[in-house]
Amino acid sequence: MKKALLYFLIFPTFLSAQINESDSLKVKASLSITGFWQDGNVETLILRGRTDFSIKPWEKWVFKNTNSYVYQEFGKEKADADFLSLNFLYFNPERRFYPQVLGVVSTNFRREIDLRYLVGAGATYQILDKKDNWLKASLTFEYEETDFARGVFNNAEYNGDQSINTFRSTIWLNGRYELFKKKIILTHETYFQPSLQQSDNYRWQGEIGIDLPLWNFLSFKVNYRHTFESIVIENQEREDKFLTFGFTLKSF
Repeated sequence: MKKALLYFLIFPTFLSAQINESDSLKVKASLSITGFWQDGNVETLILRGRTDFSIKPWEKWVFKNTNSYVYQEFGKEKADADFLSLNFLYFNPERRFYPQVLGVVSTNFRREIDLRYLVGAGATYQILDKKDNWLKASLTFEYEETDFARGVFNNAEYNGDQSINTFRSTIWLNGRYELFKKKIILTHETYFQPSLQQSDNYRWQGEIGIDLPLWNFLSFKVNYRHTFESIVIENQEREDKFLTFGFTLKSF
């Protein structure tokens, strides 16, 4: 059992694919696990997991859920233990323009976020609508509450209160493209999320992935993610960057 665990930690594995809620399939699911383990002079443990699931509970409705978890440990000292749950309910997602409601829950150990949640609604427009090549833009509005472990921030205006509440708008852009006769698959997910009440309170994230198909359901994957958050606990960096390598296994 221990040898099997170390195998998955040393050799990162992706078993996921970006799910398009406008597809006609009634149920879709995927699982991703990535990891890295090193012992000796430098002790490092990194685990990342993600699940994607979508279902059509009624004829014109689609529910999509994405859960992700990150754990990092360096020299037996915990550096990250983060959870994120994205939940969307779409109405008529097969149309060019369709509405949605959303709920988001997250925690972040390193940024000392005990709990963050957002609830809101908006709409999506399909800029490019093809089976294997698509591009979508969304605009949503949310109410957010973030509970921090401490009340001392990089911006003194927010000091003294461990909870920050605000209304936000979010611009989402995501897509998938098959290039060079399906020899390269490019995916991207980006959002920009400013506060509607506080001009200095905003965040953004950009993620891009390249898949090189090996067989019908298996490909080699390179993924890069860059995140930024303007309001953080004092002396913390506002940016994070992740570059990962592995494989993609999908069933649809």
